[in-house]
Amino acid sequence: MDPRVTSATASVSQLAARVREGRARLGGVRLVCVDGPAGSGKSTLAGRLAEVLDAPVVHLDDLYEGWAGLGKVWDRVEDQVLAPIAEGRPGRYQRYDWVAGRFDDWRDVPLADVLVLEGCGSAPLAVESRATLVLWVEAPADVRLRRGLERDGEALRDEWLRWMGLEAVHFAQERTRERADVVVDGTRPLEP
Repeated sequence: MDPRVTSATASVSQLAARVREGRARLGGVRLVCVDGPAGSGKSTLAGRLAEVLDAPVVHLDDLYEGWAGLGKVWDRVEDQVLAPIAEGRPGRYQRYDWVAGRFDDWRDVPLADVLVLEGCGSAPLAVESRATLVLWVEAPADVRLRRGLERDGEALRDEWLRWMGLEAVHFAQERTRERADVVVDGTRPLEP
């Protein structure tokens, strides 16, 4: 039987229960990766799940080096967040300032029972053995682009279109959707 479920058969509380019942695989921490394309609803789901689990959230948007950062983000995630936590120490990452175009202040990531890692590229093959649960959030490309432009402005349309191409290549190489434990329809809110 396929262990994957879809948003039609899962609620936020059911996902949280699955995390709590899962084995800690990142040191003593249960790592939840919320991955999927930009504008699909990952941040919303990650926030709701983190609230139920009383867990910190690390947003990859804070770790990308701007619009070209998808391909280079994982080393930063590994070195600054996951490796220390796996060793029983808090993580600490330098946040990227999208307006200034440079890395800026440092953010602490406390040790907790659960850590939610959210963003495009948060569930590569490299994390598979350490993730307790991998969620894939998806929505049609036109919906995602509309959401992104509503948030970031029409002036960033070209950046959004370029990013959408980059992430499609990344997800195909990593087979992220196929490896996810749960596939979520980001156009339909999950029940509590």
